[in-house]
Amino acid sequence: MQSIKKIIVTLLTWEARIVLMRATPKIIAVTGSVGKTTTKDAIFAVLSPHLHVRKSDKSFNSDIGVPLAILGLENGWHDPLIWIVNIFRGLALALFPKDYPRWLVIEVGADRPGDIRKIARWLRPDIAVITAVPEIPVHVEFFDSPKAVLREKRSLAEHLKPGGTLVINGDDSHLSDLRSDFRGLTVTYGMEENNDFFASHDDIAYDAGVPVGMRFRINHSGSSVPVALYGALGLPRIYSALAAITVGNVVGVDTITGSSALAQWSPPPGRMRILNGVRNSIIIDDTYNSSPAAALAALDTLRSISTNGRKIALMGDMLELGKYSIDAHKEVGERAATSANMLVTVGFRARTMAEAALDAGMSDTDVRSYEQSESERAGLELEKELQPGDVVLIKGSQSIRMEHAVEVLLAEPEKAAEFLVRQEEEWKNK
Repeated sequence: MQSIKKIIVTLLTWEARIVLMRATPKIIAVTGSVGKTTTKDAIFAVLSPHLHVRKSDKSFNSDIGVPLAILGLENGWHDPLIWIVNIFRGLALALFPKDYPRWLVIEVGADRPGDIRKIARWLRPDIAVITAVPEIPVHVEFFDSPKAVLREKRSLAEHLKPGGTLVINGDDSHLSDLRSDFRGLTVTYGMEENNDFFASHDDIAYDAGVPVGMRFRINHSGSSVPVALYGALGLPRIYSALAAITVGNVVGVDTITGSSALAQWSPPPGRMRILNGVRNSIIIDDTYNSSPAAALAALDTLRSISTNGRKIALMGDMLELGKYSIDAHKEVGERAATSANMLVTVGFRARTMAEAALDAGMSDTDVRSYEQSESERAGLELEKELQPGDVVLIKGSQSIRMEHAVEVLLAEPEKAAEFLVRQEEEWKNK
């Protein structure tokens, strides 16, 4: 099976490289350990009204996902017929790249050392965006250290085309060396005023007492423009919007125009998305994936929400953390104790969260734990006691399938396919 996959990857990569050589689109490549997909989608939202642009589908960011994104093809999963069709469609596009987009927004990820460098060597972006590399990055289990993860992300910048631009999160101290190493090529964004583009006056927006999104002002070269983001919460969403407006300015889309586009931007499923829950409760669906930095940020957002109901954190295991796993789960549990009235955990690793929350002063009656396969059960038992105004944050790594908990808590479960992550039949059959 691995040898067949290797052949498919080789063929699709060859076709993708030919398409890039013949169609010569401008490439915006996005990497980082948090926020890649949301940032990619935000960039597309800013650029698409003005440029002929295409983005990666979903989270196509691997050695097979990037070629699929360039070729505009679907994931064949385990269907050999789809992969055969993909190869022939890719060949046709390589030979006759008619009406090909002038811009591509491509997400590039790394599960293991060398993943990004291997892609970056032939992708050669015109603009590279690095979102953030936290102290304990996701997928660190397969690297020697967090610094090794940073080196892997940095390789995207090292393969910029001549005259290219590097856009980085200037608030991330781990990326500070890039400013000096790529002097003259770097544009920064963030919450701090020393960035080229920085946010201020950030706040949660409410409608009739219910959170509906985020508001802030983006500041650049003496100008200050209001930005409203609807449908999702949290500072990570603001960072994604900042990156998008920064990229927009680099390619000629001004800040006012970019902010107007973002007001119409629908958040991707499973990324701090606001959903209506049963009995007028509120769900913050952050179930796409989880990492320590993202989980802590989500809990901080939960703490900052104003509501007359309870704040409940339903948290699943965080995977691929290796030797950092115990300490990371403990830190999240401690943060939950100060952010939520109730903590529900799913998975044996997440039990460390529960123990840490209890040690931090949470009551036994406000902490409960479930096994790894019991995300749906956790949701069903929580559903029985939800009241108007309760806010439920739901988060966990992909394999824990926390979207099952979201589905049973939805006010309109029949719309799960529209609202939730991993609704394809291939995922549902796993």
